[in-house]
Amino acid sequence: MAPSSTVENYLKAIYQAEMAHGEDDALVPMGRLANALGVVPGTATTMVKALADSGLVRYEPYAGVRLTPAGQKLAALVLRRHRLIELFLVKVLDMSWAEVHDEAERLEHAASDRLIDRIDAMLGRPAVDPHGDPIPDPDGAIAMPRYQSLLTCPLNTPVVLTRVTDQDAAFLRFLESHALTPGQSIRVAARDEAADHVQVCVASDRPVMIGMRAAAKLLVAPRS
Repeated sequence: MAPSSTVENYLKAIYQAEMAHGEDDALVPMGRLANALGVVPGTATTMVKALADSGLVRYEPYAGVRLTPAGQKLAALVLRRHRLIELFLVKVLDMSWAEVHDEAERLEHAASDRLIDRIDAMLGRPAVDPHGDPIPDPDGAIAMPRYQSLLTCPLNTPVVLTRVTDQDAAFLRFLESHALTPGQSIRVAARDEAADHVQVCVASDRPVMIGMRAAAKLLVAPRS
């Protein structure tokens, strides 16, 4: 029997929290998981215990939770469906990258593996979604390149905007209005911590001011 949408949502939330933390074998605190899913900690704990009984997570009371290899693969495949659906909606249906997240949240639980593989093939086996997030392969493996952010990349050096880690719709619309989208060549002209801003120049060299917190969410790679 296929996992329920609730099970898939929990596994995906744990998986993304593990990737964000980046530390091997670190546990995801239950409070953080509950916040990510919009539930109270007691509800999250009850569900995590059921997942542990199914062998999908390792749960340590008062410490947190971590996916087992079986849980990790299932979570990665949910993420694969989500990100391929987002890309399909943008590339084929011409939807804005700012509006596809919620649609993909609904569709990821309904799409079959066969449909997802057809979408993957039609799109040319893409490596990333519209936001630059890596797409797991059919076995659940995922490439996680190390990128610099606008806070750490060299000043006045051309780089390519590669990934946006925040999918808030208003934030994405702001970025799009200033041509700050994945694949765009940019350079950081200045950083001012006291004023809380980073000055970014896009291809046309017109400057855009963004806050330090926002700048941390924009990841870049050297321009080849």
